[in-house]
Amino acid sequence: MGNIGPFELIMILVVALLVFGPRRLPEIGRSVGRGLKEFRRASNDLRSQLELDVDDEPPAAPVVSTPVPPTPAPRVAPRKAAARKAAARKAAPRKAAPRKAAPRKAPAAKATARPTRSRASGA
Repeated sequence: MGNIGPFELIMILVVALLVFGPRRLPEIGRSVGRGLKEFRRASNDLRSQLELDVDDEPPAAPVVSTPVPPTPAPRVAPRKAAARKAAARKAAPRKAAPRKAAPRKAPAAKATARPTRSRASGA
């Protein structure tokens, strides 16, 4: 896998000829060749520049690290610690006491009044 054999190369060229036609195929080949040439030139320039940069740098001196003892945490006076705890308690949001629901009253009986009709005197 990765190697293109002669049969695969011929198939690729036939498909390219059918897709692009005989007039455009030479133009496409030239543009692909120019692109590859430019890519090679850019990669060679980058490689030579990196080699020059590596050669110019003096060898780095070995870094010897001395262990640093851990610094102890600052001690807080007992009064200050108690004051900080009290301030934190005051700053904390307080939970509201749960309210008891008021007892519900039975709905009052609705008085339904019938509309009075006035009788027209007459027949």
